[in-house]
Amino acid sequence: MQDQINSIKEKVATLIKNAVHSKELEEIRINFLGKKGEFTTLLKSLGSISAEMRPKIGAMVNEAKAKIEKDLEKAVADLKRKELDLQFEKEKIDVTLPGRKPQIGTAHPLTIIQNEIEDIFLGLGFSIEEGPEIDTDFNTFQALNFQDDHPARDAQDTLYVNKDILFRTHTSPVQARTMQKMHPEPVRIICPGRVFRRDAIDPTHSPQFHQIEGLLVDRDVKFSDLMGILEIFAKKLFGNDRKIRLRPSFFPFTEPSAEVDVSCIFCNGKGCSFCKGSGWLEVLGSGAVHPNVLRMGGYDPEEFTGYAFGMGLERITELIYQINDIRYFFENDVRFLKQFK
Repeated sequence: MQDQINSIKEKVATLIKNAVHSKELEEIRINFLGKKGEFTTLLKSLGSISAEMRPKIGAMVNEAKAKIEKDLEKAVADLKRKELDLQFEKEKIDVTLPGRKPQIGTAHPLTIIQNEIEDIFLGLGFSIEEGPEIDTDFNTFQALNFQDDHPARDAQDTLYVNKDILFRTHTSPVQARTMQKMHPEPVRIICPGRVFRRDAIDPTHSPQFHQIEGLLVDRDVKFSDLMGILEIFAKKLFGNDRKIRLRPSFFPFTEPSAEVDVSCIFCNGKGCSFCKGSGWLEVLGSGAVHPNVLRMGGYDPEEFTGYAFGMGLERITELIYQINDIRYFFENDVRFLKQFK
């Protein structure tokens, strides 16, 4: 048994010497010093030798275990130090090398135009209001004078969460919320945001897009005030030589209502392929706030009047940058986005 103990000691010493990873040393510890290791097996076999030799052999086993434990501890410390040195060498950074120039992104074209529009209306005394993209049927339709059988309420057009909650189809719910919150104080706001419709994706349609709507409610507001504001907006956004025209239209929340065109920014109203020879480009809808909408918002239509307008941000951006496919705005193609600096 003495020869067996010496053989194990020599074997372990060789294994420790040849180990190149700390994991190998842990395996050596388990194989020789663990509960099922070779020294544990030796100690269990002491019952088979004479009583006189048992203390001597036991002492030899314990002495060998102590030496191996000490050698393993030293070897583990040495290997971990070497591994750490190798890691430091691998991760070393030469601070004298020139740095890499960070890539600078560009603003999205929708963001650029939205900021311009917001700046125009902020300069005209409007404030910016925002609201949730998922809203109630009351704020989205009922408070805006939509009848129960209006096509916009149809599930084929609107994304419903349940019968009372839906993804807003326009930013007008923000107007309804603001009126309910601010009455009887005057309201002068614009509401930019994302809206949703049940539309198939093609060059002119998307299930998500952006709108910017405006609302002014106060005493003695006239339709001519709306025309003046829209003319200032058109000149500031499209150029000082722009003209506007209003065409009769219908919206549930305004009466009277009007579509607003701006003289073509490419041919200056002479007629071209972009305006289809008409000399005009449709840019937004507008009108005087319907009395029912004023009542729903808490305002007495005998005392208060107002006007509202709304535009598609993608439509305006397409006109300014001559973009012919709405899908470009949402595909995140770097080649497209790099053009807007």
